Amino acid sequence: MNNYQPKEDRYTKMKYRRCGKSGIQLPMISLGLWHNFGDVDDLDNSRAILRTAFDNGITHFDLANNYGPPYGSAEKNFGKIFAEDFKSYRDELIISSKAGYDMWPGPYGNFGSRKYLIASLDQSLKRMGLDYVDVFYHHRPDPETPLEETMGALDQIVRSGKALYVGVSNYPADRTAKAAKILKELGTPFLIHQPKYSMMDRWVEEDNLLDTLENAGLGSIVFSPLQQGILTDKYLKGIPKGSRADKEGTYLQKDRITPEIVNTVQQLNEIAKDRNQSLAQMAVAWLLKDNRVSSVLVGVSKIKQLEDNIAALDHLEFKAEELEKIEKILNG
Repeated sequence: MNNYQPKEDRYTKMKYRRCGKSGIQLPMISLGLWHNFGDVDDLDNSRAILRTAFDNGITHFDLANNYGPPYGSAEKNFGKIFAEDFKSYRDELIISSKAGYDMWPGPYGNFGSRKYLIASLDQSLKRMGLDYVDVFYHHRPDPETPLEETMGALDQIVRSGKALYVGVSNYPADRTAKAAKILKELGTPFLIHQPKYSMMDRWVEEDNLLDTLENAGLGSIVFSPLQQGILTDKYLKGIPKGSRADKEGTYLQKDRITPEIVNTVQQLNEIAKDRNQSLAQMAVAWLLKDNRVSSVLVGVSKIKQLEDNIAALDHLEFKAEELEKIEKILNG
């Protein structure tokens, strides 16, 4: 048994933002366990990252059934660390999980059926050693299953005590509005949307998603804020050996790091330097300039990366000319 004692001043180190019109405040930086918590990763490093997060006031840990690799291993490893380090702090934490992507063989291990969502959450709770999650998401839209069935399953999950709130991820604005209407009629606490959003991935703006969330009283937590590492100093000179883009079978493919991308990143980095920030810090701050972004979800492999992301909160303001320069660079 570990004798982890979190730092007493942890809540003075973080800024919190209300999630939509709910009673929940989220840390403006949340920790995602998509990468670096699977069986292929070092458990002691995973533990050190979680401890550092909580020591700095990060109260929200975000998981999903298929995080790993292999599938399920991030939840299982989180469960081990939770039991040893965080169990007595359960009421200080927001723990989320999701279901929606391929998880087990056959027709009931994917998408958005009532059977899949309820079975998946039961498995997730067992892996993590939890009685409930704070937020349970439908991870992606299902074009075949009626939205009423999927939302009805989320409603039952809350009523059964297995989740306190529900959310959706990767839903476009129109489907989010329909989901919100169904859940409101059911009286289900619909809290949050988790979209992919960064300086270089602006579909959220094109789709008017944030307006839709504001109208429905929902918050948002954005993932891939650094565009899978592109918006860091890692690729300023192209693709370094051993980076995510250099590895086969990763989400970030080599052909995405084009000379044009490198040039864009170099120009953005100059603005960040003028702001006394790293490029990663500026990319996080750029997202948080909109109050409708409740939290930014970061994934890290090293403690230093996490501390760097948290330090972005020291300088969130942008001058109009900085924003204009950024737009000019991005629209190249």
